[in-house]
Amino acid sequence: MTNPPVPFRPPVGLRLAAAAKAISRAFDEEMAAAGGSMAIWQVLIAVKSRQTGNQRELAATMGIQGATLTHHLNGMEKSGLVTRARNPENRRVHAVELTPAGEELFLRLREVALDFNHRLRAGLADEDLDRFEHILDRLAANATKDS
Repeated sequence: MTNPPVPFRPPVGLRLAAAAKAISRAFDEEMAAAGGSMAIWQVLIAVKSRQTGNQRELAATMGIQGATLTHHLNGMEKSGLVTRARNPENRRVHAVELTPAGEELFLRLREVALDFNHRLRAGLADEDLDRFEHILDRLAANATKDS
């Protein structure tokens, strides 16, 4: 006599990665339709949320390498969204500021981000979201070797 087959349950990490990719792709499409991208939004929100800062601090805040940030800033500066100015006391440090066009794009993309977040949260109670955030934090902690 054989045992009945056990239904296959994909590993949590694979399901989480697939969901993250689907959400990321959909969010980037929404941003692109509004004239931006997820990368541009991340830079805009990081610059906007800091009173002062330089590229090194900005890259650390975003969790990316300095070279990656430089690539994004070069394109954004060329498009007239940001300006970079050397610190007169330390010429290796660049301060990053939004231009009026950058401010305008920030406001437009903020609306897209808020609408997208509202859509993602549809049908979920606050308790569900609290529990979900707790689970995400636990999964992130479990993913590190020190947990």
